[in-house]
Amino acid sequence: MKQILCLSHTPWQARPNRTQQLLARLSDIQILFFEPPVPRGMPSPKQGRKMRPHITVYTLPAPMFARWNHPSMQRRDEQRCANFMEKVLIHHHFREPVLWCTSPEQTVHLDQLAYSGLVYDCYREWDENYLDEESDLTCHADVVFAASPGLVQRLSPCNDSVHLLPNGVNDRMFTRPGLTVPLCLSQLPSPILGRVGDINGRIELEPMLRAAHTHPEWTFLLMGRVTPTVRSRLRRYPNIVLAGPVNPVELPDYLFACDVLFDLFHADTKGSDIIPPRMYEYLASGKPIVTMIDPDQVEPFPDVVYTAYDSAGFVRRCRRALEEESSLAAPRRQNYARNASWASRAKDALEILDRAGLF
Repeated sequence: MKQILCLSHTPWQARPNRTQQLLARLSDIQILFFEPPVPRGMPSPKQGRKMRPHITVYTLPAPMFARWNHPSMQRRDEQRCANFMEKVLIHHHFREPVLWCTSPEQTVHLDQLAYSGLVYDCYREWDENYLDEESDLTCHADVVFAASPGLVQRLSPCNDSVHLLPNGVNDRMFTRPGLTVPLCLSQLPSPILGRVGDINGRIELEPMLRAAHTHPEWTFLLMGRVTPTVRSRLRRYPNIVLAGPVNPVELPDYLFACDVLFDLFHADTKGSDIIPPRMYEYLASGKPIVTMIDPDQVEPFPDVVYTAYDSAGFVRRCRRALEEESSLAAPRRQNYARNASWASRAKDALEILDRAGLF
């Protein structure tokens, strides 16, 4: 029986992340998914949750010692997690599964677990604090997946088996028949410019705020969590609407209600060539897209996305997007999304794993 032990850097989410999207489509493989410990004071989720017929989720035990204590205490916590995973493996009759890692922090478990092969899925750029750990993880891996050409270039000196595996999208969700404007959005003034994703202090809001001030007749719809500090700042703009987190099933309808979709700089990813999943969701909707990029950054979709380098350019590009008349742009965008389906990404991943002899 094919088996994977996945160490996830993030909890199992209602809005599936990259790891969940890929593993959910490896349906002929039994998977144990270990998520990080819950923060202190938060209720512990039920262990052994069956999220898919082939995926069972466990939450790692919370640390007993503070991170600033002696290193030996941290090693005891790490060993405690390893012992917990070993018991779960025995309970599910897993014997030397393929170990799927998603973070350099998980390097500590390479010598604590028995596995038949190692996969490192690098979905983001880690800062210099993780340089040694990421180098070790990359060197030991049988297969490395990288979410962008920049990550491939960064990791290739450590391993000859680094493969480009970009993010993807459930494209059919956004093109299904019967999409309608949600009732809660039906009274919003048009045009509506929408963004998917959480908003915090590390998002560079100035381009959107300038556009909201310059064009009070435009409605800016933010679909995601907003931190209290940012929320108080946005209250000064009556044409910025906070929809909160949107159920993944309803997201296609929310995008259908928008006239333009946009994205902003994030301090942690500014200059990165990683294309976030929401960009593929935008493409799948077929709607005009405006996004901020660095001047020296390569435009991934120059024929279907309006790009801006500063706030003034963002306002101009939004105007252009709202005036778009080409009937060819929407099908081209949707074709990009179709070629980036998560089903296609998972198929590519499985073929690479097969060629590497891991299954």
